[in-house]
Amino acid sequence: MGSDPQYIKFPDLTLAQHVFNLSNPSCPQTVRQTSLKKVQDAISENKMAPFYRHLAHPVEGILNHSGEGVPQHQASSTKSLITSNMLASRKSPQKIDFPWDESLYQSLVEDNKKELDAFQKEEDEAEEAAGDTEVLAARGKRAEFWARVGDKDKAIESHEALLEKTTFLGTKIDLVLALIRIGLFFGDTLSVRKNIERANTLIESGGDWDRRNRLKAYKGLHLLTIRSYSVAAPLLLDSLSTFTSYELCSYSALVIYSVLAGSLSLKRVDFKAKVVDAPEIKAILGSGEDRVAALTGEVSSGPSAKDEEMKDASTTSATPGTATTAVNLATLGAGSGIQADIEAPVDFSPLADLVSSLYNGNYRSFFVALAAVEDNFLTQDRYLYEHRAWFVREMRLRAYQQLLQSYRVVGLNSMASDFGVTVDFLDRDLAKFIASNRIACTIDRVNGIIETNRPDDKNKQYADVVKHGDSLITKLQKYGQAVRLRGSERS
Repeated sequence: MGSDPQYIKFPDLTLAQHVFNLSNPSCPQTVRQTSLKKVQDAISENKMAPFYRHLAHPVEGILNHSGEGVPQHQASSTKSLITSNMLASRKSPQKIDFPWDESLYQSLVEDNKKELDAFQKEEDEAEEAAGDTEVLAARGKRAEFWARVGDKDKAIESHEALLEKTTFLGTKIDLVLALIRIGLFFGDTLSVRKNIERANTLIESGGDWDRRNRLKAYKGLHLLTIRSYSVAAPLLLDSLSTFTSYELCSYSALVIYSVLAGSLSLKRVDFKAKVVDAPEIKAILGSGEDRVAALTGEVSSGPSAKDEEMKDASTTSATPGTATTAVNLATLGAGSGIQADIEAPVDFSPLADLVSSLYNGNYRSFFVALAAVEDNFLTQDRYLYEHRAWFVREMRLRAYQQLLQSYRVVGLNSMASDFGVTVDFLDRDLAKFIASNRIACTIDRVNGIIETNRPDDKNKQYADVVKHGDSLITKLQKYGQAVRLRGSERS
């Protein structure tokens, strides 16, 4: 068994979500006001002078209402300026004013200096009278301090310095996981990718089971942010049963990410096994008897698993049919190194409708559920927001493919009626996918039909070989031109 994870308290990724809400035009006004209060309280409570400057400074602040701040991605010679990618848009909504208080900022700076002086004094005393362990502990407090106050550069620098001095494998992994969270907090995708590779190398050299599971969730979330849903889905779905990474996201958020990734990327058989019928997902998205069966374990060990029936009327007071899709997930992370807060109820009904309508082929309901998922989840989450249009487009493509693969010829009016859209919309939407070779079919508007073209596998393989062969010949010719020497240059 490994030791309890360290350095997992900061940075607080929920704070980054609140900052995102402030700049999100799709976010309700009440939610933005609540997020503003949360951000202000966190800055005061955690003495976040650098982060306060990054957000609210009249010139450098990314949330200053005048819109005169420095763009998020733009580098600057000013050392105090932190580069980040935390906002939904470059210009925050004008209705919310994030005030700059110079006296508050100076008081926070003074508090930060006092803490740093105390850390330095503790480190000096440890170097004189104690051992390396105490010195590293003092340096670890300084690293956590910079992550707490929201100074990206100094947080990374202090964690890297601590990583070089640390000899324990578990502590090294915890430090790299902290670096990943710093990258996620500030939206630094390149930093996250680099540190995930480092963490994976450390884990493979002997990491314990808990840290392996944590890294699985970290990797899955990162893959979502770079639009790699097919690789993220297995990692996220596997994390559902062993999830302890509450410093990364809530369990309800993990369910949302897992279902969305699985719905988009998994084949129909895997989609049914890992999403539609998965006990962990049924316990949240299911309704009535399905949810009760999942919560009481009957899905995996009862009649549905074709085991002997095991019933205990006293084990639950739930009545089939009374459960709702607004789920309140309580503390689930006891003993995992960090306690999960009691989560606010989440209405999963749009997600449940999306899964059931896609699997059952109820495409009219599927389009309605997809629009609800976009409004309730994709536009409200900082990790999903950037790729929301792509996700909706790919889900429409999946629904089209699922219907067309069952028929040789489909009536255009009939298919439009099934999806609840007009013929013109369906024609334009399908044309985009046909032109990009995403759907093998042709549209005959004169006869009002869609004819599916099923290419022969052998012909397709032959065409792929020819295509790859031409590409290889071209590369060899370019290589030959690059290395060809003139006669006078040959030895």
